[in-house]
Amino acid sequence: MTISEAQKQVDHWIKTIGVRYFHQLTNMAILTEEVGELARIIARRYGEQSEKESDKNRDLGDEMADVLWVLMCLANQCDVDLTEALQKNIEKKTNRDKDRHKNNPKLNS
Repeated sequence: MTISEAQKQVDHWIKTIGVRYFHQLTNMAILTEEVGELARIIARRYGEQSEKESDKNRDLGDEMADVLWVLMCLANQCDVDLTEALQKNIEKKTNRDKDRHKNNPKLNS
């Protein structure tokens, strides 16, 4: 599935099963919450903290998909084509950082 197809599928689901979109500010708060859940799992699974027993069976991919879902909701609500936005963002980063990381001694040691 492409990003565009995913945005359309999320929009269809919201309008048929979810009834309507939450307000953008509500979705921003939900996005923050979902990112926090993802951060907690990554911090405990890959960081120094021990993982709680209740988190050991959490599906990391599902948590990432939750973040993506809400981001797509916000994109749909704000008329953002994420495919186009991502392409522009990659171009921006490529032009800005084409030599920056290659010349960073911290990354090349």
